[in-house]
Amino acid sequence: MINEALREIRRGCAEIIDEARLETLLKNYFEKGETYTVKAGFDPTAPDLHLGHTVLLHKLATFQKYGGRIQFLIGDFTAQIGDPTGKSETRKILLPAQILENAQSYKDQVFKILDPEKTSVVFNAEWINPLGAAGMLELTTTFNVARMLERDDFDKRYKGGISISISEFLYPLLQGYDSVHLKSDIEIGGTDQKFNLLMGRHLQRAYEIGKEQAVLMMPILEGLDGVQKMSKSLGNYIAVADAPNDMFGKILSISDTLMWRYYELLSAQSLDQIEALKTGVEEGTLHPKKVKEALALEITARFHSEAEAHEASAEFERVHAQSEIPTEMDEFTLEGPIWVAKALVDCALSPSTSQSRREIKQGSVKIDQQKISDEQYQLEAGEYVLQVGKRKFARLKVIL
Repeated sequence: MINEALREIRRGCAEIIDEARLETLLKNYFEKGETYTVKAGFDPTAPDLHLGHTVLLHKLATFQKYGGRIQFLIGDFTAQIGDPTGKSETRKILLPAQILENAQSYKDQVFKILDPEKTSVVFNAEWINPLGAAGMLELTTTFNVARMLERDDFDKRYKGGISISISEFLYPLLQGYDSVHLKSDIEIGGTDQKFNLLMGRHLQRAYEIGKEQAVLMMPILEGLDGVQKMSKSLGNYIAVADAPNDMFGKILSISDTLMWRYYELLSAQSLDQIEALKTGVEEGTLHPKKVKEALALEITARFHSEAEAHEASAEFERVHAQSEIPTEMDEFTLEGPIWVAKALVDCALSPSTSQSRREIKQGSVKIDQQKISDEQYQLEAGEYVLQVGKRKFARLKVIL
């Protein structure tokens, strides 16, 4: 059982530090029934999670299968500073009300993956606020500025003459202090968090709590383009809160190569099951599209329901495979005649008229399922179905 657990825990990992401690914790669980704690921190800087965030959640769920009790840490205090990881400038400070609203949104979403009975949701303001000035000063004595500037993003900004606030130096110290207070056995995070994760080990030694956490790092999930990391700002993301049809369609849009990355990091299928699917595709007994559809069904059902996932699958087949229009779409009424590029913007199908014109040039725009090429096309009185790309539809009524 220990080997099986280690195999699933190692799955998709980029790096594990102190694997011997991890093995000891698992051994004590299987032989003595002793549980252990696994910490993961999330700063509620935005209200919605996307599938890139859930890579960590899936790993936490794996630990829950093998004796781990999850410390799901919401950084309501540290979010006021903002994690400087990978940032080329100081981040704006969020208002407390926005942080609390985002934190509640996180709580509503994470239990679609985690077992609430094996999860403690904690907020780091509970122990950082009581530190006070004296405690904060003591914390700053545990690390020096030279070591802090070894961190890659700080080093680049310092050499480039770009401002670094003192509060940003505090961020990794506070994240590490979370591990001191919680006495975490393991902490997990993305590969970009290595400096902060190791700070937890350092501070557990400095504060002599009698243990040093093992560290497990997960890779950053690529977005729909298969190149850049999944990000809302890049528009290549799949949100946990996406509607079933959107989620299903977005997953089917990924490449056949990227599909295996998503299977490894997001699917509940075992490694042996995934290997069998790969073999089937390679030998030609399974079509890649069918395997991708199975992944889309699994993920959509996880965040919605089995019924909604199957409805999304049927709708996708009807709309895309049979070139039909969706049964439901947003409806708009506009005064006409109206320029088609503006109509696309007003119907929330395009962000700007210039983008609308580019999409018309690319052949991505259809009116009543017929492509248009005239960028100056005017819509007269009547009812139309507007379409941009494969997934964006709107029903428009033009009145004079």
